[in-house]
Amino acid sequence: MVKNSIRILVVGCGNMGTSHAKAYHNNPDFEIVGLVSRGESKERLNLELGGDYACFDDYQAALGATRPDAVCISTYPDTHEDYAILAFDHGAHVFIEKPLADTVLGAKRVVDAANIANKKLVVGYILRHHPSWLRFIEEGRKMGSPLVFRMNLNQQSQGYMWNVHRNLMQSLSPIVDCGVHYIDVMCQMTDAKPIAVSAIGARLTEDIPSSNYNYGQLQIKFEDGSVGWYEAGWGPMMSQTAFFVKDVIGPKGSVSILAKEASKDGNSDSVESHTKTESIRIHYANLDLENKFTKTDEWIDLEDEPNHQELCDREQIFFRDAIANDLDLTKSMADAVNSLQIALACDESVRTGDVVKL
Repeated sequence: MVKNSIRILVVGCGNMGTSHAKAYHNNPDFEIVGLVSRGESKERLNLELGGDYACFDDYQAALGATRPDAVCISTYPDTHEDYAILAFDHGAHVFIEKPLADTVLGAKRVVDAANIANKKLVVGYILRHHPSWLRFIEEGRKMGSPLVFRMNLNQQSQGYMWNVHRNLMQSLSPIVDCGVHYIDVMCQMTDAKPIAVSAIGARLTEDIPSSNYNYGQLQIKFEDGSVGWYEAGWGPMMSQTAFFVKDVIGPKGSVSILAKEASKDGNSDSVESHTKTESIRIHYANLDLENKFTKTDEWIDLEDEPNHQELCDREQIFFRDAIANDLDLTKSMADAVNSLQIALACDESVRTGDVVKL
């Protein structure tokens, strides 16, 4: 535990903001000093947490009134840059949901502001705190080089989640908002630099800006010959068939995450189904003289399988440790900028039809 509780201001009280607020509420190392949102979500969250927290409509006013040690930012991406820099200007550490900003220059400005203020910046890459995903990356790295990454996360959203997705698409496409997660995973599996991207997209609904699209698929080429694709679609028209594909293939075999039960529930827009792994399958390419496999596939079922809230709890434990132990976050901040740069290059490719060199 830290010597004194970290006084934290929670900004944005939707899905992720609620989960992070619950993590702070239940962790004695944190003290929530205020909840901020433009709408009524803060009041609903406050009631859920017991009704003891101050609520604010205006972020800057909340900063001045509460003078927090840290700020948790879970608002829409087009506010991330300004909100994070304002927090650093007020001497606060920052936990911010991905993506770090809605432009590469904006993301770099946030990192610069963290360094100038000498404060911690943790970006919400939730899969970096998931034991099964860490094992997936570890096993994938054993499959040699080059690697082939096959990943998707399609969401057949309706009701509340379709409202969330439509709001997100006011500023970002699915392959940017969700893609940064899986691009980050690819980059952790190979030490090679990404050199080029190409992508396609389609606008399947009139409910989003004419300049945006709700289905996209990207391809990345790496310096060592590794290649990867990622697919993301949001909306009530999306198919739930093969909505969750997580494969890595190399000369020595392949590693796959199989979300068997999550795939059965029919809720592809559920945050639980996005992080639940259940099983990792390792296939070995070794052959004998008759070209028969010499090893049977290996199944890994980790006992430590946290749900979505438990993952958010772990993210905030890491944030606490980063502050209390003065952890060096240089690489993780650079990784957040890198994955965003790749995702935005893919978005550029959709809009121009060109291959984008990195």
